[in-house]
Amino acid sequence: MLRICCTLARAPLAWPAPKPLRGLAFSAAVPKSRAFWRLRSSATAYTTSSGGGKLLFHQLFEEESYTYTYLLADVSHPEKPAVLIDPVDKTVERDLKLVKELGLKLIYAMNTHVHADHVTGTGLIKMKAPTVKSVISKASNAKADRLIEAGDKIFFGNLFLEVRATPGHTLGCVTYVSGDEPGQPQPRMAFTGDALLIRGCGRTDFQGGSSSQLYHSVHSQIFTLPKETLVYPAHDYKGFSVSTVGEEMLYNPRLSKDEGTFKNIMENLGLPYPKMIDVAVPSNMVCGLQDLSRKTVQATPK
Repeated sequence: MLRICCTLARAPLAWPAPKPLRGLAFSAAVPKSRAFWRLRSSATAYTTSSGGGKLLFHQLFEEESYTYTYLLADVSHPEKPAVLIDPVDKTVERDLKLVKELGLKLIYAMNTHVHADHVTGTGLIKMKAPTVKSVISKASNAKADRLIEAGDKIFFGNLFLEVRATPGHTLGCVTYVSGDEPGQPQPRMAFTGDALLIRGCGRTDFQGGSSSQLYHSVHSQIFTLPKETLVYPAHDYKGFSVSTVGEEMLYNPRLSKDEGTFKNIMENLGLPYPKMIDVAVPSNMVCGLQDLSRKTVQATPK
């Protein structure tokens, strides 16, 4: 069983008067005060399985773009290999300090897709830790050390993440899902990027997005996972930290509907142009290094 410490309660919180979110992946009310978000800096969990690895897990938060970064490591392995999912440039120092404090060996810095609301931290991480390999989907057409496709497995020690293609928010979105083999963490964990948010989903009106494609991606690749699978998104704007596949199938106000209703919802969101997209997307296509160096990270297929 998964034991989680320091995570947020899902009960309603007494927040200050909200203000509207501007141009991000999900339209929601956002607290004016950032004091609460600073409390969401890290949540830790361990899960053990007979004959397998022991997972160390941290959920980290970047308050400007409301982005979650995830640190996973196999601490039963002699080298304590680790991966970071969706790092942000502004919090690279924090993330690398945590890796060092915990005595981990960071091997992969991974993105779920080419983000439009922040610059990825993978390029900075590679500059500070050259042995770390960047990872993104081949379908994204972005540059990285390892280009992954549906069905690939990303190993760190005796643990691994399975790649599931979940396009629709962007052409290259993937979901990373913990393994279902003996010795892997239970319940399973799905790192869904912007494809599936807690009680929401990513917008589909830019970067090759498609509401129909997103609907089929989520229903075929995420909603087919066991209902107890933990859902960890790339963003949250309402104070939630984790959901389950079963909860989102029942209560997601968009993706619990039929496809026609979902498409109508997505076509009438009326969201403004993302304020960071013209900076973030060009940078993230080259591992976040566009403004740091004229040299780009060369991508090679897996």
